[in-house]
Amino acid sequence: MFPLPRDRPGGLPLYRDVKMDYERGRPVWAGGGPVFVTGLEAVRGWAWRAVDTARYRFSVFDWSYGCELEELVGQPYQENTKRSEAERYVREALLVSPYIREVRVTGVEFEGSTLHIAADMETVYGRGSINV
Repeated sequence: MFPLPRDRPGGLPLYRDVKMDYERGRPVWAGGGPVFVTGLEAVRGWAWRAVDTARYRFSVFDWSYGCELEELVGQPYQENTKRSEAERYVREALLVSPYIREVRVTGVEFEGSTLHIAADMETVYGRGSINV
């Protein structure tokens, strides 16, 4: 899933990925192809998609990729338990990446059946955040 370690920040090669339009929830395209970014912005895009992708649902992805937030749907948990589990699922999903060293969930909001999560990450490129 991730490139083999090399002599770069954290011993890893420079991470490269498609640029994300977070408002629309899709990759940015220009001139007929995807726009690519590197470093922190690339890791942020990977993290956003990892949290937004249901783990174990799509056979195209390795079982280590994605987030288990859907497990909360329909569970009779108390509000504090739902928040705690949501935070745990997000941390577990993001810490799969060797480019992410630490994750701190800063916000968990339930709006009807929609869950909004904000997280700060310490990466090999510095601090970044995502809102999903």
